[in-house]
Amino acid sequence: MRPRPAAGVGLGLLLISGLTFATSGTFARSLIDAGWSAEAAVIARVGIAALVLAVPALLSLRGKVAVLRRNLVSVGVFGILGVATAQACFFNAVRYLPVGVALLLEYLGVILVVAWMWLAHGQRPRRLTVAGSVVAVLGLVFVLDLTGATRLDPVGVLWGLGAAVGLAGYFVLAGRIDDDLPSVAMASGGMAVGAVVLGLLGVTGVLSLDATFGEVTFAGRQTSWLVPIAGLSLIAAVVAYLAGIAGTRILGARLSSFVGLTEVMFAVLIAWLVLDELPTVVQLLGGTLIVGGVARVRLDELRGARPVVAAGGPPAEPVLARGDA
Repeated sequence: MRPRPAAGVGLGLLLISGLTFATSGTFARSLIDAGWSAEAAVIARVGIAALVLAVPALLSLRGKVAVLRRNLVSVGVFGILGVATAQACFFNAVRYLPVGVALLLEYLGVILVVAWMWLAHGQRPRRLTVAGSVVAVLGLVFVLDLTGATRLDPVGVLWGLGAAVGLAGYFVLAGRIDDDLPSVAMASGGMAVGAVVLGLLGVTGVLSLDATFGEVTFAGRQTSWLVPIAGLSLIAAVVAYLAGIAGTRILGARLSSFVGLTEVMFAVLIAWLVLDELPTVVQLLGGTLIVGGVARVRLDELRGARPVVAAGGPPAEPVLARGDA
């Protein structure tokens, strides 16, 4: 059995993933302001990224055809849930809800991961994990700075919960797929499946696929539409998914899902630096709470017992003797 990387490596990969995922909103805004539909930007993002990773993925699979064959279903489900469902449901949710509320609903997927690992694998969360869950989600509320009473459209809430299911599927599947399947192959295959599914939804009229190909305004300057497209596909997709999948394999689904909350904090900081949207004191407090919640979950993982390995099968969640998404 191959030795596992250290936990610090997994945490570093997850933070890189959160940071690069957080750039997607800044890149996408310039496209959407120029006339792109959000769905078209997402398809361009994951479709180009899948093509960029296609050759490295094929090279990584040399001599591993059997590995790919036994993981085809998992990669397909990962693409449908972790890529297509999460993004399609989120963008439909924002048609009915404020973006902050829709994002908060999506990140309820973090709680779904804990519930799934408990119900499906018997990994009952201890008090510290429960406390970390509450603190992290509370911090997320502060970071989003939701103020005032908001009347939630039930249709939008259902779309947001669908996005939560997709996000939970991303973390769980990324943490469970065969160690012998290279991360680059999983990322490329999953994004290809996601792009195809979203494309089919666009062709059938479920999603809007509008795009323009002139200059756009990015970071206060006029530039080609190719600049934000490159950022979306290479930084916010290729780097983000590769680091995320590799990190999830090291730290496991539950802890990875909590570290993924830092994406929101990074998004606030990027908007401050690039778009001059200064974080409020409340948002900074929320960021502190998120870090505190992640630290509690991490401490609980280190204190807890190793998952039990079933005879002839992999552990329900990668063990922490080695060291996310």
